[in-house]
Amino acid sequence: MTIQELDPQIIWKNFYLLTQIPRPSGHLEKVQQFLLDWAKEHGIEAFKDNAENIVMRKPATAGYENRQTAVLQAHMDMVPQKTDESTHNFETDPIETYIDGEWVKAKGTTLGSDDGMGVAAIMAVFESNDIEHGPLEALITADEETCMYGVNNLAADTLNGDILLNIDNETMGEFVIGSAGGVNISASLGYKEVEPEAGDVAVKITLKDLKGGHSGLEICEGRANANKLMARVVRQAIQDDDACLATWKGGNMRNAIPRTAETVLTIPADNLDDIKDLVEFCKKTFETEFRGVEDTITLTVETTDMPAGIVPQEIQDNIVNAITACHDGVLRYIPSIPDVVETSSNLGIIEIGGGKADILILARSSNETMMEYIQEMQEACFSMAGMKVEYGGQYGAWQPNFDSPITATMVNVHKQLFGEDAKVQVCHAGLECSIIGGVYPKMDLVSFGPTLRSPHTPNERCNIPSVAKFWTFLKALLKEVPAK
Repeated sequence: MTIQELDPQIIWKNFYLLTQIPRPSGHLEKVQQFLLDWAKEHGIEAFKDNAENIVMRKPATAGYENRQTAVLQAHMDMVPQKTDESTHNFETDPIETYIDGEWVKAKGTTLGSDDGMGVAAIMAVFESNDIEHGPLEALITADEETCMYGVNNLAADTLNGDILLNIDNETMGEFVIGSAGGVNISASLGYKEVEPEAGDVAVKITLKDLKGGHSGLEICEGRANANKLMARVVRQAIQDDDACLATWKGGNMRNAIPRTAETVLTIPADNLDDIKDLVEFCKKTFETEFRGVEDTITLTVETTDMPAGIVPQEIQDNIVNAITACHDGVLRYIPSIPDVVETSSNLGIIEIGGGKADILILARSSNETMMEYIQEMQEACFSMAGMKVEYGGQYGAWQPNFDSPITATMVNVHKQLFGEDAKVQVCHAGLECSIIGGVYPKMDLVSFGPTLRSPHTPNERCNIPSVAKFWTFLKALLKEVPAK
C-alpha cells in the first residue's frame, strides 16, 4: 500500500504531492508555484503576497454566509535533516515515504509532515465540495522553520478572517492556545589562522547517530546535543594531549537539537594513541550518561590530511571554554504549570574554520523577563570569549486567551464526536500565532493537528489513525464556526 491509498485519501493524496516537491526552508520557489498551479486547476482564488506567503479564499457554502471567516494556516517549508548514510538532496529530490504499522515515515530523511500535513489538510478543505462551512481563507506561510519570514512580513490588509486555525500542533486532541517566543542568538569572531606545529598530525573526530529532535517540543527529554558533547572531547584533548583546533562543524538548524558534530584537531604525533584512548573513554562515558535516552552514540577518531591553518591558541581556548559554558537545554519550567517548559536554549550550529567562528543558538521563553535573562546569559558567555553577539528573528510569546470562543467550540465538538475531553494547553514550541496575533489583534487563535512525533529528525513520523480522526474533527468544526 502507498500513502495515497490511506484514509482519508483526500488528505494523503495531497500530502504525497507535497512530498514530490522540494521545499526545504529557504528554497520555496517550487512549492509556491505548485500551490498556485494547484489552486488554479481547482478553480480556487489564490495569490502570493509580498511576504512570499500563499493566500487562498473560498466562499461560504449556502446557508453559512453569516459565519465568521476562518483562516486555515500552515507553513510550506520543512526542516532538511537526513541520516549520515543518506544521499538525499533536499533541493532537488522528492521525499521517499513508507508505511510502518500505524506510522508514515521517510527513508533516511525528515518526512515533512511538519507542516506538510497542515498544508495537505488545507488543500483537502479547499477542494472539497461536500463540507459545510462559512467563508474561508488559507494562509500558507514561508520559511517558518528558519526565521518566520512569512508572518514577520505579513501585511495587516492581507487577511479578512476573524478566527485563525493554525494546523501545526503535533498531538491530536490537544488544542494549544499559547506558546513561547524565541530569538536567534549569533556569536561570531574572525581570526587569522596560524600554521600547525612541525611534527604534528591531524585527526578527525566524528560524533553521530544521536536522536536530535525539535528544540521546542523535545528539549525537555534530556537528549544529547552533539555540540555540547564534542566540546567535552575537544577541551580534554587540548588540556591533556596538546591538541589544537582546526575546524568544527556541528548541527545545521537552529531549531533542531544537533545530531552530529565533526572536528579536526592537530596533535603531536606521540599523542596519537592517547587521543584514541580519550575518544574511547568519552564514548563509554556518554553511553553511560545517556543510557535509556540515546539508543546509539557513535564517536570515532581517524587520521586525516593536515590542515593548512589552525585556530590561534588563545582564541581557541576562549571559544572552546565558551561553548563548554554555554547553557543548553531547559533553564526553567513554568512555575504555575510545572510540566511545561518556560525557558530554554539550543546550541544549534557551530562552524569554525578558515579564519571565522560562527555559533547560532535558538533561545525560547514564554516569560518576557526570562527571555531577557537568557539572552544576557548567552551574551555574557560569548562576549568573554571576545565574540560579537547579535540577535535576530525575534518573535514574542503567544499569551493564552482562556476565554477563546473558538477553543470552547472546539472542545465541545471534540467531546460530541469522540466522547472524550480534549486537552487545552500552552506549549514551548514557537508557533506563528504569536506574530499573526500581533498583526491581527482581534483574531481568535488556536493551534491543533494530527499526531506527529520526532519532527526535525530523520525519525519524523505521522500517525495514520490520527489523520482520519483529525479530518473528521476538522470537517465538523468548520460547520460549527460561530456566526458573526
